Amino acid sequence: MLKSIEGGKTLGFMPESFAITHFIDLLLKNTELKAFQSLVGLTAAEATEKASKMNSALALELVVAGILIAFFIIVRMTLSVEKPGAVQHVAEMIHEAIGDQAEQVIGHGYQRFQAYVTCIFLFVLLCNLTGLIPGIEAPTTLMIVTLGLAVPTFFYYNFHGVREQGVVGYIKHFAGPVWWISWLIFPIEIVSHVARVMSLSVRLYANMFAGDLVTLVFFSLIPVGIPVIFLGLHLFVSLIQAFVFTLLTMIYLSLAVAHEH
Repeated sequence: MLKSIEGGKTLGFMPESFAITHFIDLLLKNTELKAFQSLVGLTAAEATEKASKMNSALALELVVAGILIAFFIIVRMTLSVEKPGAVQHVAEMIHEAIGDQAEQVIGHGYQRFQAYVTCIFLFVLLCNLTGLIPGIEAPTTLMIVTLGLAVPTFFYYNFHGVREQGVVGYIKHFAGPVWWISWLIFPIEIVSHVARVMSLSVRLYANMFAGDLVTLVFFSLIPVGIPVIFLGLHLFVSLIQAFVFTLLTMIYLSLAVAHEH
């Protein structure tokens, strides 16, 4: 579709992969295009391309969120002690796998964090796996999406750190155990915590972008046979990156709520 702003100025052509993308375009009303042009300084064509990718990624994220909500509703409605169904078996398997890992990493009291880490694992995994569908770019190949996953995780573990240790206790946590070098440790810890946001987002983005690119290149060169191998590799990378993101989240949580002895 052609995108335009006030005054009839045409911004460019924006291809739409899904009907929901069209709804997002109507909802945003060219706000994203204006932002890319005025704040970032992109040309009309560049802004249109960026906005198209962002809106398509948002549409896929909404689809993934809808699938997960439907899955959880089905699990809740079909819970049975005597005759558990296939969906319940899958849910229990995921719950036990994530729970066991959380118990090993976080330790006592891991149960209160299990819902978040399970949701983040499933959401990242499904977003990664959308790249297996021909013609669809996984949302996690965009930096803005992976950053949008890393920032809530950053606030989540810091919130629980403050909740567990109190404001003063959590600030002391940044200063380290040796008081006379706390003036040096404190700024280093602050920088390292902020760098965790980039670590989470860049790692996921770089690996998924590279995986998608390799798969696309081999599909273009040899469309039959060989790409199947790279689709399998993409599946493996999707699973590993979802696991790594979840594992790092657990590690950050364990460090935030740990008490000094």
